[in-house]
Amino acid sequence: MEFDREVNRGSQQPELLSFAVTAARGEGTWDVRAYQEDFTDTATSINAVRALRAEGAALALLCVDDDYFVLVRPVPGGVRMLLSDATMAVDDSFAAGFLELRDLDVPDIDPAELDDADPFGDGDFDILEDLGLDEFQLAAIIDNEEDYASDMLLRIAGELGFGDELEEAIEK
Repeated sequence: MEFDREVNRGSQQPELLSFAVTAARGEGTWDVRAYQEDFTDTATSINAVRALRAEGAALALLCVDDDYFVLVRPVPGGVRMLLSDATMAVDDSFAAGFLELRDLDVPDIDPAELDDADPFGDGDFDILEDLGLDEFQLAAIIDNEEDYASDMLLRIAGELGFGDELEEAIEK
């Protein structure tokens, strides 16, 4: 599945793709919705998923400027999350907020050297294991440096069975 990430609105420069969606599974189908609230902090993302009150799995998929993504999955007594590129937390407070939420360290990289730093994921790589996507498959998707964050999320959603629904939610 391929998604047109270059949204051109009459200018020469393509617009960077950012989106926030929730996905909830119930009775064998997925309900995927874009949420309009500003997702500039961790609490908004977590609350959006908790508000679903889903009987089955529920998670948020957050794509930030097509540079990185965050998967958020509240669980009893806490929150699980996966950040596709922890190096983004060096100068991005949204990414840093998710690492702090899980008591993970922001990488010790000089901001001037970020362009040369190798990206790496951090967090709960087994966040989707009970849904059929194990940590090794998820790591392989994240490690593909040729894909944009939106492409990675579409692959993940496709593996979980809601790729078409995610694409529709993004295009709205």
